[in-house]
Amino acid sequence: MKAIWNGTVVAESDDTVVVEGNHYFPASALDPKYILPSNTKTMCSWKGEASYYTLFVDGDANPDAVWYYPQPKEAAAEIKDRVAFWKGVKIEA
Repeated sequence: MKAIWNGTVVAESDDTVVVEGNHYFPASALDPKYILPSNTKTMCSWKGEASYYTLFVDGDANPDAVWYYPQPKEAAAEIKDRVAFWKGVKIEA
């Protein structure tokens, strides 16, 4: 699977976990040169607290387009050390 934004592959892996229709890639599959830290946090009742990254490709920013659960609740243990995408990021096989 590939995560593509702004015409650039920002993550690629054959090992994704699908939860609620979202492909969670291994964190190591995300190219660190395309991310910036974000202070955004959200809460999910069964997964726990999510943190975010901003994608930055060719001078364009996509704020909070990547999310992850640093310490997911037990029910969501399968997404530990994984990242998912939204906000216009295309996921393709």
